[in-house]
Amino acid sequence: MPPAAGPGSRSTRRPARARVPGGGAAGTDGQDEGTPRTSEEWAERGRSILLRQLALGPRSRHQLELKLSEREIPADTASALLDRFEEVQLIDDAEYARMWVRSRTALKSLSRSALRRELSEKGIEPDLAEDALLQVTDDDENERAHDVVRRKLRPGADLSDRAVRDRETRRLVGVLARKGYGPGTAFSIVRNVLAETEAGD
Repeated sequence: MPPAAGPGSRSTRRPARARVPGGGAAGTDGQDEGTPRTSEEWAERGRSILLRQLALGPRSRHQLELKLSEREIPADTASALLDRFEEVQLIDDAEYARMWVRSRTALKSLSRSALRRELSEKGIEPDLAEDALLQVTDDDENERAHDVVRRKLRPGADLSDRAVRDRETRRLVGVLARKGYGPGTAFSIVRNVLAETEAGD
């Protein structure tokens, strides 16, 4: 039989997790995971989630709605919170869409079709997406695509060699395709840049 712990000795037993009336162990916010929350508690929890998300950067309503759903905020509470955040302009899908188009165009030189697809994935309404895409003109899109090809063209490539030229063409068309440009447009732009490069040699 093990000896009793003497005065001053320390117990090696770990303390049990804190429990609250009603059952399960307390969660990180002090709320028992097994205890039903009141509507006020759900609203406060949802509000905290939204504020944390927005502190990380702009979000669309759809993105925030998904986050609340992941955290099991009741749908009616989530909808009311999102409506309120829109009222005070903490959520603004129109401005979010404009910001997204400016950022992705500058950083990635994406085509409007690629941007449209990304905005759709983020839950932006089609009319708001189209308004945001008005920031990018045909000339803007065309010039950015040409710049992409100029930057990606391998320096010193012998374009007089048919095999080298065909290989570069396929590679560069692939670069533009990944940015959302259709095959016909991509081939046309690549041909223009290769011709421009040869003329400048």
